[in-house]
Amino acid sequence: MIGDTSYVTVSDAQLAQLLQDLVDRLRTAVRAEPPDTDVAEEAGAALVGAHFTGVDALQRSIAMLAAELDRESRPRTATWTVIGAFAAGYTRALREVTLTEQESIRRADLIARTRTEQALRASDARFRAVFSGAAVAIGIGDVQGALIDVNPALSEMLGYSSDELRGRSVLSLVHPDDVADVAAEVYRALTEGGREHVRVEKRFVRRDGEAIWGLLTVSMVPGEDGEPGYVVAVGEDVTDLHRLQTTLRYQAMHDPLTGLPNRVMFSERMDQAFETAADDARLGVLFIDLDGFKIINDTLGHDIGDRLLVMAAERLDRGVSSSGHLVARMGGDEFVVLVEQSGGEGEVTALAEKLLTELCRPCQIDEHLLTVSASIGVVERPVAATDRSELMRHVDAALYWAKADGRNQWSVFDSARSEAEAMRYAVSASMPAGLQRREFYLEYQPITDLDDGRLRGLEALVRWRHPYFGAMRPDDFIGIAEDTGLIVPLGRWVLEEACREACSWAELMPDPPFVSVNVAARQAADPALVDEVRAVLEQTGLPPERLQLELTESAAMGPAPIDTLHALAALGCRIAIDDFGTGYSNLAYLRSLPVTSLKLASLFVAGLQPVPGLDGDVDAAIVATLVSLARTLRLTVTAEGIETQTQVERLRALGCHLGQGYLFGTPMPAGEVRKLLH
Repeated sequence: MIGDTSYVTVSDAQLAQLLQDLVDRLRTAVRAEPPDTDVAEEAGAALVGAHFTGVDALQRSIAMLAAELDRESRPRTATWTVIGAFAAGYTRALREVTLTEQESIRRADLIARTRTEQALRASDARFRAVFSGAAVAIGIGDVQGALIDVNPALSEMLGYSSDELRGRSVLSLVHPDDVADVAAEVYRALTEGGREHVRVEKRFVRRDGEAIWGLLTVSMVPGEDGEPGYVVAVGEDVTDLHRLQTTLRYQAMHDPLTGLPNRVMFSERMDQAFETAADDARLGVLFIDLDGFKIINDTLGHDIGDRLLVMAAERLDRGVSSSGHLVARMGGDEFVVLVEQSGGEGEVTALAEKLLTELCRPCQIDEHLLTVSASIGVVERPVAATDRSELMRHVDAALYWAKADGRNQWSVFDSARSEAEAMRYAVSASMPAGLQRREFYLEYQPITDLDDGRLRGLEALVRWRHPYFGAMRPDDFIGIAEDTGLIVPLGRWVLEEACREACSWAELMPDPPFVSVNVAARQAADPALVDEVRAVLEQTGLPPERLQLELTESAAMGPAPIDTLHALAALGCRIAIDDFGTGYSNLAYLRSLPVTSLKLASLFVAGLQPVPGLDGDVDAAIVATLVSLARTLRLTVTAEGIETQTQVERLRALGCHLGQGYLFGTPMPAGEVRKLLH
């Protein structure tokens, strides 16, 4: 029962022994004459000493002890005298314990307060030491932006005394151009945005009026109620760093030679133009390349070349400065002008014309008077209709066209021309694979004797079954092959295939026709042509006299082709000049060439057909002159493009030997040729 009144960690046996000792003491006290109250008080104190101090501990102890003492058969007054002494001893001891504990608590509280105050004083001293001695600027302000306290570093940074800064608004120290940004980025972000700290780099104004750059980390410190209490800003003067960064950025964004913006800055401005453009905004780009600049570098040296670039850059800059357009150097002798908010293609082309005029003016560099021209590619279109990569591809293509068309001019990007260029590229790219996949094939057009109508020869004409573009005629790909150099492997294949087919004609008739194969200018200039022809003739077994090689006038005129033609003639091959009369004809060269035949261009033959309103006598006179020349040189004359019997009769009368055209037959596959010869 008593064990439940207090939180005392004793076992049941220990508790029983304690109670038994108390009973024994009180029995001794009650038996004494008079009852011994001192022993009873000591027993009550012993119960407190055993830590039975709960609310019900005394009551239950008295009830238990009274029951035990009643068994002693002592007067009731003696029993209650002892019980009263026991209660008094318990109460007195409990009071002393309570006072002792209260004193201990008071002392502990006093010690804790003393230590806390000492810690606060030490902490404040450390804070003051750090605050005052810190190399970085520190300011403390209220939520309205007024400074409460500042450290010496902040005073030195801004040039004000601490007293002058206390109570002053932070925004009054910010550069006027940055006030709105600081208010928005700092105070609003901290007080309304719920952010713990904000890092900003802004300009401040010193007392002497000098603008400096400060890098600040601003934190909001909550008050006792949890609401924003005050603001702490820690910062440093980063003016020198900012100047260095500005210098480095300028160097990264500008060309060191001309001082113009460079490719990086141009790309950045281009991106901004696309990001910020309105829905109806237009944009123009001019891509400028100096013509023949490499020759100046190679002949006069790079120093003169660099000075010329500087002068060209200055002229371009002057040409666009009044309109505010960006002109940048892309590298080498290439420049670009970005026309934002363009007023249309006319405005951009007018600017291109103006810049060409500026650049063409002579430049005096030391003793050299230099004149430089430029080619300019132009693109102008709505921003919403394009993107940056497409715009630059198109303006680059337009620049290429300006150079290809003669230089010293501007060219506007044209989608139709671009598609044609893309087709040319696709054709040239697929030609090597087409040769490997045997997509090319030959057709043969008859060459007929105008006197007796007999078949004398067949011209081999190459065709292409393109997997994407379908059936292609020579005009669709021969020019591309010549420009890219692919005409050499293509011509080699045509030669091999035509000779192989012509060799089989000997099995069909006793006097088979010759085969005529076109040779391009690049093939004629190739030193390996003679060896290739010799090897093909040996492999196929075709007699050399049954192979006719056709060259245009321009392809045949030149020292290298003349040597090649003599070597081919020495093999026994026939040599024909194709489209004679339409190119540059050097008669002295013609007399020295080992030519066996001239082929008159179809242009002259067409004039022999009577047409109302046209004088055909002029064409007849030209043909007569050419035929007379050929006969004088003892050459066979072949007329191309014959379509009517009237043309045949007039050509025969003029002395022409052979004829070729739709009247005698259209180009046909090898199978039909065999049927014709059989």
